[in-house]
Amino acid sequence: MHMIEADLQNTFRALADPTRRHILKRLSDHEMSIGELAQGFDMTRAAVKKHLTVLEQGGLISVQARGRERINALEPNGLKAASDWIDYFSGFWDERLGKLKSAIENEQSS
Repeated sequence: MHMIEADLQNTFRALADPTRRHILKRLSDHEMSIGELAQGFDMTRAAVKKHLTVLEQGGLISVQARGRERINALEPNGLKAASDWIDYFSGFWDERLGKLKSAIENEQSS
């Protein structure tokens, strides 16, 4: 598998889970430790850590050691590859909707 495709696959895998999407939302406000993140979920710190690992592998967060804590921060550029991929296909919809609009307008003016 091509390296960019593998990175994109990891990003979509990370985004596929609602818990991980919720973690990203919380990290969009400010960086947090595992303990701070775990407080918002009904799961163990170990389970939160597993989700964070998947998010890190997907390039969506960065993790930095500060003393004994690991601080997690949102990596907005990690979403860019997924956004670019989706944007590529949105062009097809724009073109098709434009053609549909033209067809309807032509039908109405006939």
